[in-house]
Amino acid sequence: MKAVDPSIFKAYDIRGIYPQQIDEDISYRLGRAFIVFLGEERILVGRDMRLSSPSLSRAFIEGARDQGADVVDIGLCSTDMLYFASGDLDLPGAMFTASHNPKEYNGLKLCRRKAGPISEDTGIGEIRELVLKGDLPSAPRRGGLEEKDMLPRYIDHVLGFIDLSVLRPLKVVADAGNGMAGLILPALFERLPCRLVPHCFELDGSFPHHQPSPIEPENIALLQNWVLEAQGDLGMAFDGDADRVFLVDDKGEPVSGSLTTALVARRILQEHPGEKIIYNCINSWIVPETIRAYGGVPIRERVGHSFIKQTMAETGAIFAGEHSGHYYFRDNYRADSGLIAAVYVLEIVSRENRPLSEILKPFKKYYASGEINSRVEDIPAKLEEIARLHSGAKKIDRLDGITVEYDDWWFNVRPSNTEPLLRLNLEAKTRELMEEKRDQLLELIRS
Repeated sequence: MKAVDPSIFKAYDIRGIYPQQIDEDISYRLGRAFIVFLGEERILVGRDMRLSSPSLSRAFIEGARDQGADVVDIGLCSTDMLYFASGDLDLPGAMFTASHNPKEYNGLKLCRRKAGPISEDTGIGEIRELVLKGDLPSAPRRGGLEEKDMLPRYIDHVLGFIDLSVLRPLKVVADAGNGMAGLILPALFERLPCRLVPHCFELDGSFPHHQPSPIEPENIALLQNWVLEAQGDLGMAFDGDADRVFLVDDKGEPVSGSLTTALVARRILQEHPGEKIIYNCINSWIVPETIRAYGGVPIRERVGHSFIKQTMAETGAIFAGEHSGHYYFRDNYRADSGLIAAVYVLEIVSRENRPLSEILKPFKKYYASGEINSRVEDIPAKLEEIARLHSGAKKIDRLDGITVEYDDWWFNVRPSNTEPLLRLNLEAKTRELMEEKRDQLLELIRS
């Protein structure tokens, strides 16, 4: 029996290089351990288009069935479609994907019934121990297998968030990155009056055009050009498992996750005034400002889906947005969906009947550094040094790393979960101030 590398068990998922770190044998054992951990008799399983996903998901399904559980196999799907299926069918789920990672990676995102999150502290750690010990109880029966197509129901669900009657025939340029958006978007646009201009829609886990990580500027450069060439109204880029969306406006300019969060928050509050909306501590100042301006209650939270979903459950928040392109909706079982955020933007542009670039102008008040990573050997000591040097700031907190706020600029420095890295995000009221403070902070962090 192959030894299991404990490092594949991450903070929010299970992930490693195929077949060195994760293979069919380990996937089989994960299937058995998932059932023992859950104590459930029925689960659902989905997969992305990665080259190793079919064999890994089959092995996991066999393990779950050998452990006595019935399995609903929904086949090729996006991660947000898996979460929808978990909510709609009231079943725990397992999604085979490595999201935005390069082609040699694969892994699992797990959830409880109704898309309830499973992270290191709420299950992944226990599953890890079950797999490492290998002492799994025998089951009294072998579970059955059912195949189910959830795509039509998922598209119905997504379209239920907006008023279809107001949509105009927008020209939408989309880059699926050879990921699961290539399956989902055609089914969506069949129901819309908009014209889809598709790029990289072939499902191909070798990612022949670019890496499936649109948060990196180099991976949306093609989309920026395609929007300009097609004279599109906007562009959409999705990551490998299509749960995150990144937008490009009609002028080919990238739209940050913070601007998209503010835009969607405004639209939701116009229909649902007074609701609570969650944002993470990396989001721009424009996000809480917009929430307050439109009568909502902003709630600040740590980065990460398990924290966001937990706070949504506790507060009843209607929506949450992260700088990283994750958008969560209360009526989507508190799960994230890039697709729902995308259709909201289509509705906004249609209603306002003017270019996205013009709609966004009032939101572009601040200048952001983007996330900058630095390798640091003694992270706790460096964080304390930064806190000490900025002790005179207007505000400082430790919700997630250290956030320091002044009247005309702010920054957050937080450690990576998996590497000896510090991540800097900084924003200021002028570009010159942002660049000056960014360079000062980087010199301090890297000294």
